[in-house]
Amino acid sequence: MVRKFLYFVAFMVVVFVAGAVGLRYWSKELSSFAFVPRVKFEAQDALAGNAYEDAKLWFARPGMGIDDAAHWAPAGAAPPAPLPAAVFFIHPTSYLARDHWNAPLDDEESQNRARLFLRGMASPFAGSAEVWAPRYRQAAFGSFLTDSADAQAATDLAYKDVAQAFDYFVASVPKDRPIVLAGHSQGALHLIRLLKEKVAGTPLAGRIAAAYAIGWPISVSHDLPKLGLPACATSGQPGCIVSWSSYAEPADPSTVKDSYAASTGFDGQKRGDSEILCTNPLTGGVGGNAPASANLGTLIPNAQLSEGEVKPGLVPARCEGGMLLIGPPPSLGPYVLPGNNYHVYDIPLFWSNLRADVAARVAAWKPVP
Repeated sequence: MVRKFLYFVAFMVVVFVAGAVGLRYWSKELSSFAFVPRVKFEAQDALAGNAYEDAKLWFARPGMGIDDAAHWAPAGAAPPAPLPAAVFFIHPTSYLARDHWNAPLDDEESQNRARLFLRGMASPFAGSAEVWAPRYRQAAFGSFLTDSADAQAATDLAYKDVAQAFDYFVASVPKDRPIVLAGHSQGALHLIRLLKEKVAGTPLAGRIAAAYAIGWPISVSHDLPKLGLPACATSGQPGCIVSWSSYAEPADPSTVKDSYAASTGFDGQKRGDSEILCTNPLTGGVGGNAPASANLGTLIPNAQLSEGEVKPGLVPARCEGGMLLIGPPPSLGPYVLPGNNYHVYDIPLFWSNLRADVAARVAAWKPVP
């Protein structure tokens, strides 16, 4: 587990959802004091075997209608082209309290916050025939600020819920329908583990049109070979993995890179200075440089985060040192993190390109004979 990276990501999430700009100046020790749970980890039984048959355990799934947060659309955006795909989207951390190591499923504040995340992050996938986004007992924000056994147990419990929801999702969608996997931050962490444990080396790998693990570092040499799918090398390539982490310039990703270097990869080796997978969302391939004119539209939220508009040509993108650099800092809101880190805007920055990207990969997907 990349604990120091988790600390940094969790720090970002708090700034985003709480709007407390001053947090960006807090030390790790102060953040830990404020957010790490002061209770012992509560061992919990697995959810009932049929739990995910209940629509109440989903933020999005077929048949939910207006209650489906993933199908929100910004004003003025053209309707998405219909795609014959089933999407499984895992939301990032939204539980900030320290009363529990894992978010209770009936915690209204964290659930509402998760719906807000889905509006901005899952909406590029809304043209798909099915969009599924599970509720799960996510690891609390504070669990990402410590290396304790309780924190690891909380992350494992969260993953078990996600894995159970994923099994139900796979069993529910038509077997000839391509699958798209997507997640951001904690959601991307669980997605990568799903790839390793439930996709790699199985027939299911042939059904994956694309996997979008955004806002989480993937080592090209120590992680990628264990995930069962290659990195997406070109635009429109199906059956591959997309990943990026966004920084404006001048960028300082040293906190993330130091933590990444000290962490252990899926092959059991230290990640060290190994290459971090960086997909350029404006080209659809690994690395490279693209001008702002290639950006089809950035989602710019209003001050209340209730609505937004899509503006084309706002930011460029180029991969450098495993990070995605977006030029001078664009004005998207007050939630930019230290080092010009645009983590909370990873998906909105390239909202329209992501919508087009998934459409192209789904169109190119072919069933394995």
